[in-house]
Amino acid sequence: MVEDSGTPAQVRAAATVIWLESLALVGAAGVLVTKTFDGHPDSIARALLGAALALAAAAALVLGARGLIRLRPAARTPMVVLQLLALPVGYSLAFQAGRVGYGGPILVAALVVLYLLFTPPARAALDRESE
Repeated sequence: MVEDSGTPAQVRAAATVIWLESLALVGAAGVLVTKTFDGHPDSIARALLGAALALAAAAALVLGARGLIRLRPAARTPMVVLQLLALPVGYSLAFQAGRVGYGGPILVAALVVLYLLFTPPARAALDRESE
C-alpha cells in the first residue's frame, strides 16, 4: 500500500484495517475452496460460489482502501456501507452463533473503521467540496 504524506493518519489507519479485512476474506475463500475439495459439501457449486463472493468482497475492499489512501471522496461511502453491513454479521456470529473468535474481529474492525472515517481530520480530507 502506498502512503501519501498528505493523507491523514486516521485515513491511512482505516485503509490499513480495510486492507486487513480483505486479507481475511482471501483466507476465508481459500479455506472454503480447500474444504470443498477435501470434504463432502452438499453442493460444490454453492461452496465455490461462496468462495467467489468472498474474493469479490476482498477486491471491493482493496479498491475502497486504495480510494481512501488517494483521498477520493467517493470511496468513503461504500466503505462506510460495507462496515455497517459487517456489524450485524459480526454480532450474529459472535453472540447468536457463539463464534466470538469469528464475529469479534469483524465487529472490532468495523467499529474501528467507522470511527476513523468519521474523525475530524478524515472528514476534512474526504468531504466533497460544495459548489
